[in-house]
This record gives sequence, C-alpha cells and structure tokens, in this order.
Amino acid sequence: MAATIAAAVFFCCFVYTAPATGATAQGSAAHGDRPKAPADAAGGAPLAPDAAEPSAEPPPDPSRTHVYLFRGALGLIFSRGMDDLAKRIERIGASASVYEFTLCGLITSTAIEEYKRNPFTIILMGHSMGGRCALEFAEKLKGEGIPVSLVATIDPAHLTPRVPTNVARFINIYLSKDWLGGGDVKAVDGFKGHYASYDLQQHGELHINIDKIDDIHQQLAAKVAEIASASAKSAGEVLPLHYAVPAKADLELWDSGTAIAARAGDTLQTLAAQHQLPLWSLVQANRLPDNMPLGAGQRVVVPRHAVVSAIASEPVSSKR
Repeated sequence: MAATIAAAVFFCCFVYTAPATGATAQGSAAHGDRPKAPADAAGGAPLAPDAAEPSAEPPPDPSRTHVYLFRGALGLIFSRGMDDLAKRIERIGASASVYEFTLCGLITSTAIEEYKRNPFTIILMGHSMGGRCALEFAEKLKGEGIPVSLVATIDPAHLTPRVPTNVARFINIYLSKDWLGGGDVKAVDGFKGHYASYDLQQHGELHINIDKIDDIHQQLAAKVAEIASASAKSAGEVLPLHYAVPAKADLELWDSGTAIAARAGDTLQTLAAQHQLPLWSLVQANRLPDNMPLGAGQRVVVPRHAVVSAIASEPVSSKR
C-alpha cells in the first residue's frame, strides 16, 4: 500500500499533461447512451484573453442535463467516490459520466461539439486532478461562449485554474494542508456567480476518502436536481463565502452569501437563532464578536442557497 500511495503522490503532483492527439483510452460512463468521444479529438488550446462571452443557460430539463465527473490520479483506486456520486445523480433523472482526468481535453472537445449541435445544461465535478480538469474544462467552454451551471471540486490539486465567468455556481470542498490536494481555488476578476469554499482540514478527512462522503454526495445531487428543475432562484446580492468548517460542525453546502440589514440591538447570536444558521457561519463571514450589538441597518453577511433562500430580512445595498 505504501508503494501505491507513493505512486499516487507522484502522479498527482508531477506527471499531469494534456491528452495527446489520437488518444484512444475511454472513461467509464455511468450513462451508457452518451456518444463516445471521437478517437482523433485533441486537448484544447489555452483560453484566449478575448474569449467569447457565454450564452444564457439552457432551459431547465433533467433529460437535457449532463454531469461530467472526473477522477484523480489512479482514479480507479482512489477516486471511486465519483462513481458513487454519478449513480446518485442518475437517480434524480439527469445523466452522468465518469472519466479519468487524463481524458480531460478529449471529453471537453466532444462536449463542445455536442453542445453546438443541441445545447444542454452542463455541470462539472471532479476530485483531486479531476477537480483541476473540471475548471480547465470550464475555461475551454468559456472560450466557446458556453455556460456552465455548476462546478464542484473536491480537494482539487494545487495550481488548479481560477473559476471563469461562464460558471453560474462554484463550490470547492478541500483540505488546506493536504499536499495531494489542498487547492484553495479563487475566481477570476469580474466573476459574478455564486461562490462557496469549504476547508474541512479540522474534520480529520484524508485526500483519498473525502470524495466518498455520503453527505457531500447527497447535497451535490440535490443541487443538480435544483438546476435541472424550474425552481425559482434566490434574489439579493451575491457574495462569496470562505469557510473553515469547525471540527464538530455539520457541513452544509451553501451556494454563496448575501447581505441583510441588522436591527438596532441585534447580535450575530440573535441573527443566527432567527435564521436558523450556525453561529460560526456568521462569525467567520463577518469577522465580528458574536455578542457585539449591531447598529440599525448594519450590513451582515449570511450564507444562503441559490434556489431556496431561508433569509427573510430585507436585502441591503452593496455599499457599506
């Protein structure tokens, strides 16, 4: 096992290259009727600075929603959680395919061709080097003016690209001190989508098992179901979230933050109770003492879901 893990370290950190022209290896698909990638497809070129602006997302339709999932290095050993997640997603009516990260360019090229023939909703997910692939995939789609409804990365590799502006929702779950993953992914300047980053370093997870957490699978599948349905989206300002989840806290995958106006005498404690949010989520988002009295109209950042908002307070201006 030690030798196997050492090999995984080597592959994760040192040997990633784009798939060569003429690659013939195929990823395993959880949805068998998806067209296979053509044998002569090649990895895309780096994103040009003047890449096309993305078109609007296609109308919600589970039958026209496809999730591309990518395993990391030695994925058939260490990233099998992606296969379990794909099966869960398929149970809600969307299609899902799982691939090795080394096929990233090949699958991206095929997806672009398919989208141009008949647009469909695209969702990208990946573990380790698969997370890096998911964002490289999104970058190439931006170059073609193609929107991405959701990108979710699970402990992506270091040097993972930034989140491009064609992504509507981005979620990163990572281990900040893990040298196999540990990718604290940022968004590009001008990004206006939902962004949430969750550091689980205090939870005692490992890079080789974080992709297999059932609660994460359940929440990500629920987000796919939301995107594939005609659910109304939350209103209000969209603010990024950066959380270090406490050791014994449950992980709730909010999509982003929004701002509410406090009433005179409110504290983060009273707002957390009022909105049924964990106190730590407000303390970290606002960097204020939990018992400090707030002024009337003071801006407070609270986490929320992109589809169903539990925040009833009046949104406030982005101006402080």
